Amino acid sequence: MGTYNEILNKYIPESAVNTIINWLERYNAELKITRARSTKLGDYRPPIRVKYHKISVNYDLNKYHFLITLVHEFAHLRVWDKHKNTVKPHGKEWKLQFREMMQPFLNSNTFPDDLLIVLGKYLKNPASSTSDHALLKVLRIYDGPKDYLTLEDLPMNSAFRIHNGFVFRKMEKLRKRYKCKRLDNNRMYLVSPLVKVVPVSA
Repeated sequence: MGTYNEILNKYIPESAVNTIINWLERYNAELKITRARSTKLGDYRPPIRVKYHKISVNYDLNKYHFLITLVHEFAHLRVWDKHKNTVKPHGKEWKLQFREMMQPFLNSNTFPDDLLIVLGKYLKNPASSTSDHALLKVLRIYDGPKDYLTLEDLPMNSAFRIHNGFVFRKMEKLRKRYKCKRLDNNRMYLVSPLVKVVPVSA
């Protein structure tokens, strides 16, 4: 396995590499790049039964999404160091740490201008990058050729399956999300237009 410098240059903007390496050393953290996980983009595990923090990020993210996810997990690390598990995972303490740790990267050497604009708005009240429609839409521009469908690509009344296997029918659009009926229980759910879907016959 190569050095962190060699590895990180493949996954994040070059201008961010030295800062991330410094953080890995300063916080005694191990970074693992994992297979794609449908339920999460990254993960943080505190140093329980081990002597170091563990951070993992999915390998298939574009370099901007990878960096945002990595900083997201470092913010969890900082919160653990300060508060252990006495605060909410994405509470005000985490939001403060995430905003602070994003600051070194909020420049045109690291992010393109369109991402800097949406990042500025997102950082006012950050959470998961996948929960912010505007941010996710711009991030996906940098994914390269699109080899998947999203809910907004499907015609109304289409049936579709999502990552957890549940099948829905696409109904009317509300302000930001689509109302969708889950076909096994006939309950209605609000679903992001950017969720990845597989069309099915139903």
